[in-house]
Amino acid sequence: MLHGHGAVSQALLGTFFTWGMTAAGAALVFVFSSGQRRILDGSLGFAAGVMLAASYWSLLAPAVEMATSSGGFGAFAFFPVAVGFTLGAAFVYLADLLMPHLGAAEDPQMALALTSDPALVKKKSDPEGPTLLLAESELSIRIEGLAVGVGFGAVEKTASATFESARNLAIGIGIQNFPEGLAVSLPLRGAGFSTWRAFWYGQLSGMVEPLAGVFGAFAVVLAEPILPYALAFAAGAMVYVVMDDIIPEAQISGNGKLASWACILGFVVMMSLDVGLG
Repeated sequence: MLHGHGAVSQALLGTFFTWGMTAAGAALVFVFSSGQRRILDGSLGFAAGVMLAASYWSLLAPAVEMATSSGGFGAFAFFPVAVGFTLGAAFVYLADLLMPHLGAAEDPQMALALTSDPALVKKKSDPEGPTLLLAESELSIRIEGLAVGVGFGAVEKTASATFESARNLAIGIGIQNFPEGLAVSLPLRGAGFSTWRAFWYGQLSGMVEPLAGVFGAFAVVLAEPILPYALAFAAGAMVYVVMDDIIPEAQISGNGKLASWACILGFVVMMSLDVGLG
């Protein structure tokens, strides 16, 4: 616990760190050329592994413990966790469906840039699919910021919900955000955007993370009974993003084995952070 700082201020500090890591990843556009797809796919695989490990050790495990010890659910302690996890995945799924109708990422110049790299364009059959890549990246970042905020808000509520666990989650999400920034900035540079503008858009995707973190911390501090649901919700959303967005994107350019091994490495790194430093 940081002395003199409450859960909300700690969440803010943690998400400023993760935003900074997004910006650092986006800054790699000054170093790498847009043709180095193997680097991007390996980074995405690593990010997927980090998110999967963080979903269990930093979110689901504390959620199960809270439901078991203080939720009054008895043998049905799995219920709030299962509900929260499913709702988190459903939230991302519905957001994907609604984005085209809500005008997400409608910047024509951005859409042109994203369509210039076919490997990064998902949902080719959808007329508005190309415009969704940046919006989906921003949604993923918001979810990660929410997870960090919930993690700090849950500190000391159970034995496993510790400051160290929340800190490790912030570190892991920061590591994951590093390639996330690159995944936005690199294709924009290849589409003809200036290096500085590509960097700006890359770091911009993480700018909302502190707001999501503060919201998550406030929510669980003010309404402690929702903690198991909130932690599981964040985990479900993260796992859905990994399975629906990150892994498919890392596999479509012929670098699937590299991405898979990078995913294993990311999982081991995040597991080591949670177990070794927790």
